[in-house]
Amino acid sequence: MHRRDAADPLRPFRARFALPDGIRYFDGNSLGALPVDTAAGIARTVTEEWGQGLVRSWNDADWIGAPQRVGAKIARLIGAQTHEVLVADSTSANLYKLLVAAVRARPGRRVILTEPGNFPTDLYIAQGVADLLPGIEVRSVPRERIADAIDATTAVLMLTHVHYKSGARFDMAALTRRAHDHGALALWDLSHSTGAVALDLRADQVDLAVGCGYKYLNGGPGAPAFLYVAEHLQATLSSPLTGWMGHAAGFRFEDDYAPAPGVSRFLCGTPPILGLSALETGVDLMLEADRAALFAKSEALTTLFIALVEQRCAGHGLALATPRDPAARGSHVSLRHAEAHAIMQALIARGVIGDFRAPDILRFGFTPLYVGYADVWHGVDILRDVLQTGEWRQARFQQRAAVT
Repeated sequence: MHRRDAADPLRPFRARFALPDGIRYFDGNSLGALPVDTAAGIARTVTEEWGQGLVRSWNDADWIGAPQRVGAKIARLIGAQTHEVLVADSTSANLYKLLVAAVRARPGRRVILTEPGNFPTDLYIAQGVADLLPGIEVRSVPRERIADAIDATTAVLMLTHVHYKSGARFDMAALTRRAHDHGALALWDLSHSTGAVALDLRADQVDLAVGCGYKYLNGGPGAPAFLYVAEHLQATLSSPLTGWMGHAAGFRFEDDYAPAPGVSRFLCGTPPILGLSALETGVDLMLEADRAALFAKSEALTTLFIALVEQRCAGHGLALATPRDPAARGSHVSLRHAEAHAIMQALIARGVIGDFRAPDILRFGFTPLYVGYADVWHGVDILRDVLQTGEWRQARFQQRAAVT
């Protein structure tokens, strides 16, 4: 494994992250690691731009243009045009804005179509939209039947590209095409896709998308999210949150709202500059990496992990919950076990950091920029030891914290 790491073209990126010694970090699909340059970048924003520039930095440091500037950089990672992506708010808030806009753009249609077990906040936001808009309903259909469920009643197909729990990946192009064939719009959550798997929203003719900044983009806890609106829809969709930053001329301070041109109309409140500063550092780092090498390594790491677990941990009650086909999964692997929570707590105590998803999932994320092949080998070695010794049975591993 050390030879594979030595030959890895992405290996130099590991030194660009402030990872603690002795830690195998397999949770970048939940919270990305800290880039070395982030602290200095935030310090510069605080001490120079805020401390010295004061309010002048809205112009001099282009704070006011940060949502579009960072959005244009993310566009390069997801196969979008630079003027189709905007950084703003949280994934949940962006999903709300785009869902309402999409439903209103399809009058006479009543269904937001999704799958049961979609990421909970996506379902909650959709349910909130249905409560708000008369006649709208959320319909959940198992993923194997989702294509056949799209019909003339569907206003919006709302799915997560890579499932947060299982890691299963939808065929985004095929389902978007199916939605279009029936006159519906397609809205994709890319939170577990961006920076993890190859994306080409323009080629797939995706209408709308959202994604977060704190997973594979390494923007830090609670980093601002992004939204994507295809160019051909920008003039016709309207945001339900008509804040002053989405106004055509916000600093004229007019009483009546007039939407800004293009994707900027989906801005709402004042941009979170410190969060944007951290996110931009993470995105810039991602843009330095060769994308083909990135996605090839993602596939290689997940494939290696599955093979090693099945070879070395057999007979201990683990079951693969992630598709075996690399083309049908993202960059994390989930294993089922009846005692998944306690086992994960024991692993974390040994420096192998993944996470638990109820009711029975051990989840391991493989971020190609800083996870190596030797990390995978040693991580599985510790997993086998935890299972063989029954270490997870200790009382301290049975207690559940607020965040799992």
